[in-house]
Amino acid sequence: MLQSRKQTIWMIGDSTMSVKAPDKFPETGWGVAFATKFKTHTEVQNRAKNGRSTKSCINEGIWKEIYEGIQPGDYVFIQFGHNDQKIHKPNTGTTIDEYKANLSFFVEKARSKKAKPVLLTPIARRAFEDGKLIDTHGAYPNAVRDVADSLNVPLIDLTRKTSNLLTEMGEEESMSLFLHLPDGHTNYPKGVIDNTHLNERGAEVIAHLVVQDIRRQGMSLVKYLK
Repeated sequence: MLQSRKQTIWMIGDSTMSVKAPDKFPETGWGVAFATKFKTHTEVQNRAKNGRSTKSCINEGIWKEIYEGIQPGDYVFIQFGHNDQKIHKPNTGTTIDEYKANLSFFVEKARSKKAKPVLLTPIARRAFEDGKLIDTHGAYPNAVRDVADSLNVPLIDLTRKTSNLLTEMGEEESMSLFLHLPDGHTNYPKGVIDNTHLNERGAEVIAHLVVQDIRRQGMSLVKYLK
């Protein structure tokens, strides 16, 4: 008797989600922590890559590889925005209309293979002014919400969730989630102050938010969670 195929979750997105090279540690994408939340009969295929947008994922063939691997019943978690908003970079940035079209393309292609797409808004940057968190993503999170609404796709609103979290933690405490290191680290000898990318703790916290919403929405993935 053939062993049944594992429940597969494909992840496509940018550096806030991706698996990092060893020389980038302790920078950690939340997808790495997310992969540890499931039982053994589950496989997480994290294909998120640093610096990628919906446009570059399509143009570089990243989406094509995922599409060819998708099987009926798989989940496809889609989180972009950090790089799509960089419209000064012609190979990366997308207009809002292009962004919506690309997200819709991912959703429709996933569904054509009887997979289950899930859209996620981008995580908030740790950007405070006068002690108050400010928005840095402009219209891009709303574009994801619009696509999710129009195509009836499950939405995990990480922009809202992480904005609420960072506001609650405050400017100082929220630093503990991001890549902030003093001089002398093996991988960052000159230190680093990065308010976009997560450290191990930050990845764990964001993954927990995602798992919470999977449970809240009653996705069929719930039965595969530890």
